[in-house]
Amino acid sequence: MTREPRAAATASESGFVIVAVLWILAALATLATIFSVYLSNSAQALAVNDTGLQAEALVSASLELTTYQLMVAGDKARPAQGSFHFRLDSADVLVNFSSEAARVDLNFAPREMLANLFVVLGADQEAAKEHADRIIGWRTRPKAGAANDEAALYGAAGLAYSPRQSLFNHVNELGLVLGLPPVLVDRALPYLTVFSGSSNVDVLTAPPEIIAALPGMTPSALKDFLNQRPALRREDAAAIATALGPAQASATVPKSMAFRVLTTVRFDNGRQMLSEVVIALRGGGDKDPYRVLSWRDDVEAVSRPRKLAKG
Repeated sequence: MTREPRAAATASESGFVIVAVLWILAALATLATIFSVYLSNSAQALAVNDTGLQAEALVSASLELTTYQLMVAGDKARPAQGSFHFRLDSADVLVNFSSEAARVDLNFAPREMLANLFVVLGADQEAAKEHADRIIGWRTRPKAGAANDEAALYGAAGLAYSPRQSLFNHVNELGLVLGLPPVLVDRALPYLTVFSGSSNVDVLTAPPEIIAALPGMTPSALKDFLNQRPALRREDAAAIATALGPAQASATVPKSMAFRVLTTVRFDNGRQMLSEVVIALRGGGDKDPYRVLSWRDDVEAVSRPRKLAKG
């Protein structure tokens, strides 16, 4: 009689132990699942990070190779644009480079060229002239002792900032200039630079939109010049001037030590990265052959207006 309660207690304790063990096993299984998910996510993150590091190294390699090609050619024979391709490990790399002289410099371009570019990109004549005036006002230091009319315009518009009244540091500052519509700024950015240092553009490599913006250029002259341009030689200034016709006052082919390098990296796993870097070549006596002026990763391909404005 005395053993029955003890047996019942033993069975109850055994049942409790079994339940506890089952709970522990379930908890361990849950922890194992969580740990497995964590390891999987960590592995994916490391893989993405590793790909990013590879891409950065490949872009750096593209800059080194671009600099080598430009430096080896020498000042006189240095190409204004070019492209090449190479493969390294599990990636194909396509490199396109072009001189910054092929773009309109926000800091030095004349008022008429700026206004014409805005017209080409869709602005009306009067608005384009106003936009050009505001750009000139942004980059120009006020005269000593004179009223700062440009800053007053920003105050009257209720803006919390004043114009820089110094050179543009970056083309994206264009979005801060009074009165410029954001859509027009987005259209203009692919044709602008702050690294050329010239008031003129390289007419042999500049896109048609910029050629159309040259002071004096007409639609018929633009068409004729674009047809002749492939046959023109950089050293034949007279032929370039003749081809430009009414815009021959802009018939200079300025050289620039700044180059824009567009690198497309395509990995075998299907991932693709696009980087745009502006570099400035250094002299032969410098330790580093170039310095980086601007670096943007995952940039979008430039999309130009579908057609030029007439007139």
